Amino acid sequence: MAKEMMKGNEAVAEAAIRAGLEAYFGYPITPQTELLEWMARRMPELGRAFVQAESEVAAINMVYGAACTGKRVMTSSSSPGMSLMMEGISYMAGTEVPCVIVDVMRGGPGLGNIQPAQADYNQMVHGGGHGDYHTIVLAPSSVQESIDLTVLAFDLAEKYRSIVIVLTDGSIGQMMEPAELPPMMPMKTEVPGWAVSGAEGREKRYLSSIYMDAPAEEVANIRLLRHWNTICENEVRYREYNLDDADYAIIAFGSAGRVSSTAVRQLREQGIKVGLLRPITLAPFPEKFIESLSKRVKGILVVEMNTGQMVDDVLLAVRGQTPVEFYARTGGVIPFPDEIVSTVQRMASGPIPTDGHPRDRWLKLMSFIN
Repeated sequence: MAKEMMKGNEAVAEAAIRAGLEAYFGYPITPQTELLEWMARRMPELGRAFVQAESEVAAINMVYGAACTGKRVMTSSSSPGMSLMMEGISYMAGTEVPCVIVDVMRGGPGLGNIQPAQADYNQMVHGGGHGDYHTIVLAPSSVQESIDLTVLAFDLAEKYRSIVIVLTDGSIGQMMEPAELPPMMPMKTEVPGWAVSGAEGREKRYLSSIYMDAPAEEVANIRLLRHWNTICENEVRYREYNLDDADYAIIAFGSAGRVSSTAVRQLREQGIKVGLLRPITLAPFPEKFIESLSKRVKGILVVEMNTGQMVDDVLLAVRGQTPVEFYARTGGVIPFPDEIVSTVQRMASGPIPTDGHPRDRWLKLMSFIN
């Protein structure tokens, strides 16, 4: 199919529809509202279910109920709305039902603002709800990748009976780029063997996250962990740029990765051998690759649009084998490539500090902010 100019939020919505989405439940919140508006028009046109719920709490519980029937279901929101969904997400994880959730991140904490940020990393990657569970988290950096990863999200959700989160931000959601949509996929006709669909002519099926007996709950938690380990073995995804001969590596996801790729090109033109690792799956995290990378570079720079969240996962993966630095803008401010360039130039002039946390050194650089 030919490429067309599409806004990120609308592209994600149409990609989900073409991937066979059968029911969408959501509540408007900037900067993801265009996604819901697209669904409000397109889903009824196709005879599919669209419900604007009375709140994010209602929306996620509607998703929970519909997911139990084995249908392809989805919701979307932005940072404060995602916080409200966390209890329902935990219930769904405990019940082991698949769904896709899109989080278009904005500045915070609190109500914050509608500008792009990446401060939902810990909430999404490490599970913001109660209990022992994991979700698959995919991080696109362009409109085209948002489309591709949304389609993949439904396949992964059903393959592993898992929640899959597509983690974008206000920049990716609002930007317009040429992109190619997938063909319209046929709707599912078969009901999964685990789903509830009416028990006429068969044994009843029970879907629940309630285990009143502690040993039974432990068995369920261990089953979830083993299931997650299988996902970690099979579904780690990332992109490499100029890492083969790199002396220094930048690690960044989403919009921060997009900006960092420009910085890499500029640094290469200056003769500084820098490469970029852009995680696609934030969960499962590419820790094995990062550990291997840390053995062959002189230093790593983590770039984020928050006050330092993924950097902790990078530090765990590096295991002290190379110095790690951190640079970020937060609260809805996007870093410029020249800010990243100057940080790598300072690292290349050496030696790179190894005392304390990289976040603390970054904070001193931000002393111009009172």
